[in-house]
Amino acid sequence: MRVSDVGEFGLIDRLSKLLPRSQQDLLVGVGDDVAVLRSPEGRHLLLTSDAQVEGVHFLKERTSAEEIGRKLVAVNVSDIASKGGQPRHLLVSLVLPPEIEVGWVEGLYTGIRRDAELYGLDVAGGNVASSPDRLVVDAFLMGDVAPEFLVQRSGARPGDIVCMTGCLGDAAAGLLLLVNTGLEVARDHAEVVRAALVTPTARLREGQVIAAERGATAMMDISDGLLSDLGHLSRASSVGARLWADLLPISDAARAVARLSGRDPVEWALSGGEDYELLFSAPPDRAAAVAKSVRNATGTPVTVVGEVRPTEEGVVVVREGAEFSLSAEGWDHFRR
Repeated sequence: MRVSDVGEFGLIDRLSKLLPRSQQDLLVGVGDDVAVLRSPEGRHLLLTSDAQVEGVHFLKERTSAEEIGRKLVAVNVSDIASKGGQPRHLLVSLVLPPEIEVGWVEGLYTGIRRDAELYGLDVAGGNVASSPDRLVVDAFLMGDVAPEFLVQRSGARPGDIVCMTGCLGDAAAGLLLLVNTGLEVARDHAEVVRAALVTPTARLREGQVIAAERGATAMMDISDGLLSDLGHLSRASSVGARLWADLLPISDAARAVARLSGRDPVEWALSGGEDYELLFSAPPDRAAAVAKSVRNATGTPVTVVGEVRPTEEGVVVVREGAEFSLSAEGWDHFRR
């Protein structure tokens, strides 16, 4: 059996069964993007890690070192944001081919520093090792959150409204432009989708506002694709969900790229991945207030995109009046 046979999440499930029993101070462990630990100081500790691998997450010849550094920070901060927390300390491990230029590595750290300052965290250390061929940049981020503001992905209840920040599909459109350089797209649209892919913005302040409102029942970030991540949230909460595809927020830029390339922007919104928006559930009588607070505090719109249903109904997508019962499709490192 190969890892491609079981896939990324099947592998995680198998490995988790080989690990020692969790300690009593571990509130959330394997299976979530963020580990949550009780702390003697009163605030819960948040731990997450994410790597950027050349040829998988970025193309070195088409992405600057600074952009790669910025993305490394943002994707880790996005996980902390999904718990309503604050990032604090970052560790960075570099796995470098010996022939890489020192100036390139310094450019990487310029990007890391820029986004570290943006999100209010520091770089506390890390490690350096050699690689025979490709570049790998790995990060471990520690943050914290007040216990009363912690939002997990396991609290959604039937009857809740499914909401999300921002828009979807820009990163998928940006990837298409990155690998299809001959496609002629308006400059402003190209800049929007490229930025979404190579320098995403973590919704840190938005996550903190959602948590402070005490209205969200569950939350996570959208990194593997909306449909896949809604599946993760639904399984963690033991619920089903109905997603209204016609209401998905898709930018004019993504729609323009999709039109010129003959693609379906709704498919990008459902399974494109790397959007790094926040997906959350909230009771119907609280959703509007949470959305208003987020917009007032950050300027980021919040859109209602579905509803939480009983678990036996599964995850259903409704598009143009037709229902589709789909298995969650999105990014899987070993099947795609």
